[in-house]
Amino acid sequence: MLLNAQDKELLKRKGISEEQVNAQMESFRTGFPYLKLAGAASPKQGITIPTQKEQANYIKAWKKYLGREGKVLKFVPASGAASRMFKDLFAFLDGTANEPDNDFMRNFFSHIHQFAFFDQLNQACLKNEGKGIDELKMEGQYKPIVENLLLEKGLNYGHLPKGLLLFHNYDEGARTPVEEHLVEGALYAAANGEVNIHFTVSPEHRELFETLVKNEVPKYEQKFGVRYNISFSEQKPSTDTIAATADNEPFRTSDGQLLFRPGGHGALIENLNDLDADVVFIKNIDNVVPDRMKDDTVTYKQLIAGVLITLQHKMFEYMELLESGEYTHAQLEGIIRFMRDDLGVRNPQIKYLEDADLVIYMKSKLDRPIRVCGMVKNVGEPGGGPFLVYNQDGTISLQILESSQIDKQNADYVKMFESGTHFNPVDLVCGLKNYKGEAYDLRKFVDPQTAFISSKSKDGRELKALELPGLWNGAMSDWNTIFVEVPLSTFNPVKTVNDLLRAEHQ
Repeated sequence: MLLNAQDKELLKRKGISEEQVNAQMESFRTGFPYLKLAGAASPKQGITIPTQKEQANYIKAWKKYLGREGKVLKFVPASGAASRMFKDLFAFLDGTANEPDNDFMRNFFSHIHQFAFFDQLNQACLKNEGKGIDELKMEGQYKPIVENLLLEKGLNYGHLPKGLLLFHNYDEGARTPVEEHLVEGALYAAANGEVNIHFTVSPEHRELFETLVKNEVPKYEQKFGVRYNISFSEQKPSTDTIAATADNEPFRTSDGQLLFRPGGHGALIENLNDLDADVVFIKNIDNVVPDRMKDDTVTYKQLIAGVLITLQHKMFEYMELLESGEYTHAQLEGIIRFMRDDLGVRNPQIKYLEDADLVIYMKSKLDRPIRVCGMVKNVGEPGGGPFLVYNQDGTISLQILESSQIDKQNADYVKMFESGTHFNPVDLVCGLKNYKGEAYDLRKFVDPQTAFISSKSKDGRELKALELPGLWNGAMSDWNTIFVEVPLSTFNPVKTVNDLLRAEHQ
């Protein structure tokens, strides 16, 4: 690909090499392979459902761990804009109807008093329209209400990230998702009185997040008797990907500039890699509930964290044994069973390996990051699912897949995806250090072949966009992965504004 001086200057500013750009352009031409599936994960194969006794032991193990030296952190991707949350409201503003003309809008206005942002919205309407919400509704003035919610003259919710919106009502005042994550952190991730939380945010909203945290943290420190260490980062410009035309040529804007786009949430593996922590919880910003609903969330966070440190402890012991060189064949067989039964790692060729090769293989699979993923029963929600997948080395492991990674022409694979018993609510706890206490370079465990190409547009022109391997998909492809069933009560995302009217958020 020929680059002019302006192109090279742009790459330099972003920290992207010419080799990266050429490789990305080649990817548009060749595409990415679909994954080879061994089956959908289920309670029969791949998804663990701990007994009550096991649950108690795991939770006990986690509480004991919190009193040790290991650093625990909550990692919350929070840069997503709330614009999609208000898609129906924007459509109403742009439409010809002046009164609610569909069930969604009728539901929104009928229950508008129940939203945590009602008081602020009412004040905005009084200031800008000279009338409150109820008076505007009586006069059939619905659009001004929506304008004051979404636009800059009012609350500007249509252009803010979800993390900064008021989600839940309390006697002492409404809370944002950021605050709900502060509370969660105190309830299951407080180690030695400290709570570490990291939010990934967009550059234009960082100051708003920092101000919110500065203003609200003191009251939660007092409420829970903890000290918060809150940090922020932004998606790195070096993780942006080049856009292509339909003919797989570099897409240039009207002024001749190469167009780069954010590489998707998979870019955040870089942010995660920059953090110093032993155990990291990952959870989306909008999956939060009021305090009265938090018990299950806390219980199952402690549970999956207990599973993580219990399995990790065994992995570390086995790595030390293998490194010592003093082991018996019976001990090697025990490690194989552990890898197969507890880590879900299978190797169809293992019976052909001599002991020396077997040890090399086992070290390669044990000496890598580990994650335990909560999985909820499938209730038709969109999103990825748990599968047993063939890796490039011929082994089989547990992976979270999106529908775009599955060959729709393969009837067996489509059937596997459609009949899956569970799906991924993005409920992860991760171990990021090895048995020596050294941090892994997480970038080395990404499978670049799990990126995918999507169709977008810019200024009315179609383009191809390159999405990096997803954070919990291909970016963690070469991790040890364990799936544990968690109840649906732990999964309450807010995808539309009316989701806030559901009982779980009231």
